[in-house]
Amino acid sequence: MIDETLLEAEEKMDKALEVAKEDFAAIRTGRANAAMFSKIFVEYYGSPTPLQQLASFNVTEARTVLISPFDKTAMTAIEKALRDSDLGVNPANDGNVIRVVLPALTEERRRDYVKLAKSKAEEARVSVRSVRRKAKDLIDRAVKDGEIGEDEGSRAEKELDAVTKRHTDEIDVILAAKEAELLEV
Repeated sequence: MIDETLLEAEEKMDKALEVAKEDFAAIRTGRANAAMFSKIFVEYYGSPTPLQQLASFNVTEARTVLISPFDKTAMTAIEKALRDSDLGVNPANDGNVIRVVLPALTEERRRDYVKLAKSKAEEARVSVRSVRRKAKDLIDRAVKDGEIGEDEGSRAEKELDAVTKRHTDEIDVILAAKEAELLEV
């Protein structure tokens, strides 16, 4: 029962870590990458569709992305979604592809992105701690009900704390890397 609880908690913490990695990838840095467009939805035939399902991406230079829509009729909708996004870009349409040139980040904008990254990291830490709290409640309840002994319960708690620390430390490492990437000029 304890092993199941610990395994389930670790799986949920791993998922929280993956979500954090995806969130960090979506934060814009000075360089272009396709992950920046992962959270953009396009109004396509009346329903919001992820941009990544409507087009292919080609990073030609450090700050230039070519977006090739699979359906040329969706070009204006893709352009509109890009303009309305929080990326701060002005796409150029040449009839076949949409060219997105990312403007250079100002120092103020970099600081804003660092703040955003820190808030995403804190959300991930809160999620990990929430998983820990639920698992600890299950362990405490099992000890109280007499299903397991107190020694086994405290051992499981220490193991849970170690797993939690490992995940929060990994979130901190990812955050530090993202901060360094954002602040490099």
